[in-house]
Amino acid sequence: MSIVAALVIRDARRAYAGGGVVWPVAFFLLVATLFPFAIGPDAGVLARVGGGVIWAAALLAALLPVERLVAPDLEAGVIDQLAVRGVSLTLVAAGKMVAHWIAFAPPLMAAAVVAGGLLGLSSRTLAAVELGLLIGTPGLAALAVATAALVAGLRGAGAIAGLLMLPLAVPLLIFGAGSIEGGAGALKLLGAVTLLLVAGTPFVAAAAMRAGMD
Repeated sequence: MSIVAALVIRDARRAYAGGGVVWPVAFFLLVATLFPFAIGPDAGVLARVGGGVIWAAALLAALLPVERLVAPDLEAGVIDQLAVRGVSLTLVAAGKMVAHWIAFAPPLMAAAVVAGGLLGLSSRTLAAVELGLLIGTPGLAALAVATAALVAGLRGAGAIAGLLMLPLAVPLLIFGAGSIEGGAGALKLLGAVTLLLVAGTPFVAAAAMRAGMD
């Protein structure tokens, strides 16, 4: 088993065993539960905006574990040891991206079914939301890892991560919410943004980790 594969398994296992999955899902469901209280019990209104609410909640939930994705390994010297052994930091960043997606996306997509029921979404709308999340969550995971690498070691990293990640995630949010009614065109745009983030994140995160080691 390669070092990168072992890193993926370790990070995913740590997220599930350490409760790193529970808080994003709990936050996601909390937003879906509280939102009807904010706009009222009108079922028609909830059904129209419910898909967008799920996407906004997914974006915020992806932000919660950012401080734990890169900073602990950087502080403990794990990244330094991997670099000394000749392991590409680009592959390390890609492995962290995969591990974050494994820990974050499947539980979130399962929770989206519950959120869809709370918001009164039809089965067709819920299916569109799930398809959009399947395509878009790799982009959210990639963006979270890149942000985590950029803010690792900074004081107040959580707040800085939010300021950095949320504006960059706007295209995912727009095309993800738009895919619910926009059909194949919006899904293609969502897929294009996700592909760009997934392809570029390992290089950006690797450069940030390399700078953090200096």
